[in-house]
Amino acid sequence: MKLLLLTISILYCSVFSLVELRANELAIPPEIKTTNVPPIDRGVSEKLSRYLNVRSATAVGWQDDRMLVVTRFGQTSQLHRVSQAMGYREQLTFFEEPIRGISIPEGGAKDHVIISQDRGGSEFYQLYLLDLKDGSSHLLSDGRSRYSGAVWAPDSQRFGYSTTERNGRNWDIRVQDLTGQSVSVLETTEGSWSIEDWSSDGARMLVSKYISINESYLYELDLETGALENLFSEDQRTSIGAAEYGLNGDIYYTSDERSEFMQLHRLDSKSGGSEVISSDALWNVEAFSLSPDKNLILYSINEGGISKAKLLNADDLSEIPLPKMPRGILGFSRFSPDSQSIAFSLNMPVSPTDVYRLDLASASLERWTQSEIAGLDRRGFVEPELITYRTFDGRSIPAFMYAPPGEGPHPVLISIHGGPEGQYRPYFSTTIQSFVKELGVTYIAPNVRGSAGYGKSYLRLDNGKLREDSVRDIGSLLDWIDTQPDLDQNRVVVMGGSYGGYMVLASMVHYGKRLKAAVERVGISNFVTFLENTQPYRQDLRRAEYGDERLADMREFLTEISPLTHVDKMITPVMISQGANDPRVPLSESEQIVDALKGSGVPVWYVLANNEGHGFRKQANREFQFLTTVQFLRKHLLEKE
Repeated sequence: MKLLLLTISILYCSVFSLVELRANELAIPPEIKTTNVPPIDRGVSEKLSRYLNVRSATAVGWQDDRMLVVTRFGQTSQLHRVSQAMGYREQLTFFEEPIRGISIPEGGAKDHVIISQDRGGSEFYQLYLLDLKDGSSHLLSDGRSRYSGAVWAPDSQRFGYSTTERNGRNWDIRVQDLTGQSVSVLETTEGSWSIEDWSSDGARMLVSKYISINESYLYELDLETGALENLFSEDQRTSIGAAEYGLNGDIYYTSDERSEFMQLHRLDSKSGGSEVISSDALWNVEAFSLSPDKNLILYSINEGGISKAKLLNADDLSEIPLPKMPRGILGFSRFSPDSQSIAFSLNMPVSPTDVYRLDLASASLERWTQSEIAGLDRRGFVEPELITYRTFDGRSIPAFMYAPPGEGPHPVLISIHGGPEGQYRPYFSTTIQSFVKELGVTYIAPNVRGSAGYGKSYLRLDNGKLREDSVRDIGSLLDWIDTQPDLDQNRVVVMGGSYGGYMVLASMVHYGKRLKAAVERVGISNFVTFLENTQPYRQDLRRAEYGDERLADMREFLTEISPLTHVDKMITPVMISQGANDPRVPLSESEQIVDALKGSGVPVWYVLANNEGHGFRKQANREFQFLTTVQFLRKHLLEKE
């Protein structure tokens, strides 16, 4: 009997210990599968939970004198309405999937808007007509193909959009009315096509063809005859950004023609001549918008990562003074229906994205939302410092550095942006702030050659067979870190996603002995298999950047620079994350590098989300990925041997 009681006691204690152990472990979201990831300590979650619950708000348009904004009060970002400054955010949509796009008529939302969504991150966006009065919605598209860029006609009774529904590869332009009747107005055979604007009489469209970041074209499409007129010479090889009709048929557009940078131009409808409006800008014009009455022009310049806004009179191009704007990154901006106000989003290095209203009559700036920061101390957020370092060929590479308080030497996290034509800009990020403040890591985000924002010559420095020169820029950053007494050269990690994920894997190949760890998300492991397996509508666009794998010489080169080819040189512990539905960098890219690294004995943590695509967007998944990353860094970067 005593033996039986003792046995029961031991079993009870064992079960109790197991329950207690599991109670201290963070639950894995149901759609996430992991490989070699140890249980996440719930204490990590409790300490960092506030960072995970910081919110943001983005302006998307007007409904009369009320603003429509996108924000998150649950698992996904949804559409809300705000009626006054700092007022209540009235939630209008309640979908399981996040809102990925919204189209509002030029005169502001009345009864309906068009929203776009995908399922599980697939990026096969569908269009829905949302009734703002009762919150009901119905599907406008076929539920299978990809649709994008819905633009309302001036009468708000029709809208146009781009779609691959014809063959899954080519982008066509269609026009549809509210009854569901649609007609194809342009079928294409190459490039990615988008609607830029409708003419005021609804008879013509401005449409653009994108070949690569270095080459795009602008056309005017006659909707009655189908005639397509190239607005520039046929041998043009420049980049065209946004375009919009002004008064009397004039056309405003951004382009880098005859310039290193994207400038704002105006094409005169009578003379056919083009003039530069932003000739004083030595940086890219990142966005512009015309008022509904076409009398005002708002544009913003990306000055080394920070936005600078300017407002002009359209008739004489005289500048209208603006109130002092907070230093940060401007997002969406939209004039009110009466052209008297501007709604815009602003992200500052130490403050999440929020919505502001600029009153033009009084030249005053008013904040309309102040997003919750989950009880964190705003005064403790770290501002980045802009630094430069010399690379292997003598060029100066810009980078933003977030340094933790206290004396070093601090461990270093190098974050490499994607694109490859992306640009790191000093935006607010709870991930960055938590790494710096809670882990004591110095966070450095370089804009290596090939990054946007520094002129088209800089942008082209990694094209084709120059691809690995950008990887060498990371090697030069490691050399620079070696010279900094407050940085620990023996504790460095590289992190990046998409093309930045390729850069992480390539850094593991070339600089593995100088790295303690690596964090890679949805990255390219083999350029040939990537180009063969990315979605058909993306293949030619990516070949224009990386090279055509169907050509023997280029295939050999792409194979040689692919990390998968050099797994035998990799020794760095790595964490890899992937969405199963990724249409850009397919699942196979992560699966093959994970299998190869495991086979060679490299420590690999793998996180796979079955309901995500190119990055994790659902809150529960994002939280798990973030906490797993923190635990990985603690083990492989912060623990001293």
